[in-house]
Amino acid sequence: MTPLQQTWPADFAARYRAAGYWRGETFPGFLRQRAAGRPEATAIIGGDQRWSYAELLARAEAAGAGYLALGLRPGDRVVVQLGNIPEFFSAVFGLFLAGMVPVYALPAHRLTEIAHFVAKAEAAGYIAAARGTDGFDYRPLARDLRAASPGLRHVILVGEAEEFTPFASLGGDPASLPPEPDPASVAFLQISGGTTGLSKLIPRTHDDYIYSFRASNAICGVGPESVFLVALPAAHNFPMSSPGHMGALYAGARVVLSPTPNPEAAFPLIAREGVTITGLVPPLALLWAQAAERTPHDLTSLDVLLVGGAKLTPEAARRIRPALGCQLQQVFGMAEGLVNYTRLDDPDAVILDTQGRPISPDDEVLIVDDAGEPVPEGEPGYLLTRGPYTIRGYHNDDAANARAFTADGFYRTGDVVRRTPGGNLVVQGRAGDHINRAGEKISAEEIEDHLLAHPHVFDAAVVSVPDEFLGERSCAFIIPRGERPRAAALKGWMRGRGIADFKVPDQIVLVEAFETTAAGKISRRELRARLRARLLAGETAE
Repeated sequence: MTPLQQTWPADFAARYRAAGYWRGETFPGFLRQRAAGRPEATAIIGGDQRWSYAELLARAEAAGAGYLALGLRPGDRVVVQLGNIPEFFSAVFGLFLAGMVPVYALPAHRLTEIAHFVAKAEAAGYIAAARGTDGFDYRPLARDLRAASPGLRHVILVGEAEEFTPFASLGGDPASLPPEPDPASVAFLQISGGTTGLSKLIPRTHDDYIYSFRASNAICGVGPESVFLVALPAAHNFPMSSPGHMGALYAGARVVLSPTPNPEAAFPLIAREGVTITGLVPPLALLWAQAAERTPHDLTSLDVLLVGGAKLTPEAARRIRPALGCQLQQVFGMAEGLVNYTRLDDPDAVILDTQGRPISPDDEVLIVDDAGEPVPEGEPGYLLTRGPYTIRGYHNDDAANARAFTADGFYRTGDVVRRTPGGNLVVQGRAGDHINRAGEKISAEEIEDHLLAHPHVFDAAVVSVPDEFLGERSCAFIIPRGERPRAAALKGWMRGRGIADFKVPDQIVLVEAFETTAAGKISRRELRARLRARLLAGETAE
C-alpha cells in the first residue's frame, strides 16, 4: 500500500510542540481518559440510545477487537459511510483503537464516489448502515462496490446485513488491541471538496487535528456542561471539529444526534436535551430562523449557533440572531486545515460582516495577486496558508499537490478574501470553477464529465448561480447531439450514474453552441464565466 504520511518540516514541528499545540495526544488516548474521568456522564444520545462515556469506550473496544478478529489488520484503511447514529462513534473509535484508519464518506455519496475512495485509499473494509436515516438502502451499493473493488476484503453493515458482516456481531478481547498510535501518525483520511474532479484524500494526524478542536473549544466556549447537536452529517469536517462532536467528546460534553438537520427533527431535540451549541450551513440557518418564529418547542437553551461551510451574507446574519435568540458565530474553514472564527465577544460589525480570524497565532495567512505577490492590506486576493493543523500534502496525488501547495509549504485554498484592519477575513468568492451548494463543494469539471457521457449531449458547461437558500446552485448548459434531451430525463439519467444527489444540476439550459474566440477556442473557465453572466442577465432555463 502507498504509505500514509503527513509531515511538517522538523523546525516547524519542533516549534508547534514547544508552543503546546501538539501535546502527543491521540484519539484512543483521549477517549480512554474521558471514560476514566467521567464514566457515568452521558456521551452520545441518538434515537432511543443514550451511551455513557464508559459505554462508548466499551462498545468501541468491542468493535475494534471485532475488526481484528474478522481479519482486518492495524494500518488497514476502512471507508466509513454512516449517518448520524450512535454506531458512527463506536465504529470510528473502534478503528482508532484497533490501529486502523477511517476514511470518511458522506451518506449522500454513491457508488462512483465510494469506489473512488476505496481505490484511492486502498481500503480493506467498508462500513455502512444497511438502511440510512433517509431510507436509502446501502446493500445494493455494497454489492456493486464489492464487485468493483477487488482489494476490499470486508463489508460491515449496521442493521439487517443480509450476506454481509453485521456490525452488531463484532466482538473480541480488548486485550488484543494494539498500543496507542504515534501522535504524529495519520489518524484518518478526510475528503476534499473536489475542485477538479473526484475528491482528494486529506491525511490528518492525531496531533494536528486534536489541536484544532481543542483550540476551537476554547474559542467557542465548549466545556463539560455543553450539549452539542450534530445536525449536519457527522462525517463532515465542520460538525466534526469546529468544535464539533470531537471537540464535545474531548471536553467530556454531551453529543446529541439529529437524523436530519431540518427544524422538525432538530427543534424537539434542542428542547428535550437542552442543546447549547450547534453548527449549520447558511441555507439551513435561514430555514431555522424562519421556523423558529412559529415553533412550539423551547429553544432558549441554545447559546451559540455556528454558521459555516459557505459564506453567510451580512443580511442573512442579521436575520438569524434575533430569530433564534442566541449568539451567532461565523466559521470559515476547510478540511485541509485553516479555520477562522468570529469570537463570542466580538462587536456586531465583526460578527455580522466578517468570517472571523484564525484559530492559532501560528496560522500564517498570505493574500496574494495573480503573480503570487502580496496585495495591499485590505485589498482582495487569493488566500494561501500554512500552520500547525494545515496539511502539507494530499494522499497519493502528486499532480494535486503540485497545484495546491507552494514550494515553501503554503496551501493554496482557492478562496478570494480580503483582510480587515482587525485581522478578520471577508470571503469574496472562489478562484476556481467550484460550486458551493449549501456547503457541499462541487467540481464543475466532474459534472461536465458525467454529462458528456450521455448519448444526446455534445458538450456541457456547468456554472454556479447565486441562490437565496442554497448560497449557490448549479446550472448546466448543454449543446444537444441529435435528439434534444429533456431536463427531467437528463437529471434522472445523472442520478442513475451513481453519484451524490447534490451533484445533479439544479438547472439545465439547452443552447445551440458555445462562444469561441476568433481562433476558434476559449478556456473552460472563461466559457463558464460568460455563460454564467448570460444566465444572470435573465435567460430562462428548463
